[in-house]
Amino acid sequence: QVQLVESGGGLAQPGGSLRLSCEASGFPFVSEWMYWIRQTPREGLEWVGSIRQGGTMTTYADPVKGRFTISRDDAKNTLYLQMDNLKSGDTGVYYCATRCLLLGGPPKCERRGQGTQVTVSS
Repeated sequence: QVQLVESGGGLAQPGGSLRLSCEASGFPFVSEWMYWIRQTPREGLEWVGSIRQGGTMTTYADPVKGRFTISRDDAKNTLYLQMDNLKSGDTGVYYCATRCLLLGGPPKCERRGQGTQVTVSS
């Protein structure tokens, strides 16, 4: 069955970095757009960024643009989120997801993992 398993969350100080990973199985990872979304206390569920098949294009939400980088390793069926210059507003649960509709408002995704907690605090 489809599985998306996130890891790498934890506690970071403002200005610090974390790298999240998402191991995918049960579907043709190489053929899918992949997404990172997050649930924050302030904004609720929001889209973070997307990566095209083959990693040929990435797009980011304005709040994370220039600080977060999405990448993928299709040989390992793994998605990554490098988060730099973290801010307290980045605190939340981060999910990898696939088959998402981004029409404004909360993203609607057919598949997502169980999430990993990121806490940014001094």
